[in-house]
Amino acid sequence: MLKSHMDACENTLVATSKIPANSGHSLHKGTPREAFIREFLQSHLPEKVAIGTGEIIDANSQPGEPRNQFDIVIYKKNYPRLDFGGGVSGFLIESVIATVEVKSTLTRADLEQAIKAALNAKTLTPSITSKLSAGYIPPKVLNFVVAYDGPAQVQTIHNWIQQIHVGVGITIPNLPQAESARLQTGAPSIDGVFVLNKGFVYFDNAKAGFGTPQMRAEFPNLKWIMSDTSTGNLLFLFLLLQEATANIEGQWLNASPYLASFNLSVQIGF
Repeated sequence: MLKSHMDACENTLVATSKIPANSGHSLHKGTPREAFIREFLQSHLPEKVAIGTGEIIDANSQPGEPRNQFDIVIYKKNYPRLDFGGGVSGFLIESVIATVEVKSTLTRADLEQAIKAALNAKTLTPSITSKLSAGYIPPKVLNFVVAYDGPAQVQTIHNWIQQIHVGVGITIPNLPQAESARLQTGAPSIDGVFVLNKGFVYFDNAKAGFGTPQMRAEFPNLKWIMSDTSTGNLLFLFLLLQEATANIEGQWLNASPYLASFNLSVQIGF
């Protein structure tokens, strides 16, 4: 039932994406397609999270410095956000669960931009106080790319990832064989790329994935798993996001680092 529903949603997204293709400006093609993915996520993910668009900051972020804008930011509702106006927000890294970059037709340049943005997001430092947790909690913010079209084979995307990582200077160490340690090893940049009706490639540290202990024992250098498939792409993305949000966290924002640049003279009273 779940796969049938998600496959129908995937086919609907692809079909609906052809409507803005009649427009004459690339922005008028891309913006509606972002909205289609956003609407899908809003109607399927738990109500404990919300969907927005904008940039991500931590306690070390400075006013006016260059930052990446993310098409879709999935964040925890119980954390604050900054309203920049026009539907664009600033999200505290402590609140962000995942980001999704939406592309009409994925190119190598698009992927390089997404990898660099993901790298920047993953280098931000959360400041939280934690007391308890239950369920799977990703070690870092998750960064995904969803495209309506792209290369004929996902192996091409995998090749691009490797080439871009070399060019940017990203090194991926071998992942641990033990599942618990593997799950707590964050991806160095993007966590997965999904091309609707064509296939996906993802970093093999996901709890709900297709890697097996036998596969990893046979190929100890295994880091990425991919598949050329016309179905199940949206389902797999949904399960990865659902898994990252279906947990219990006894944690809250430690605001002290955000006050580090707030210098003033104080007085005390008795």
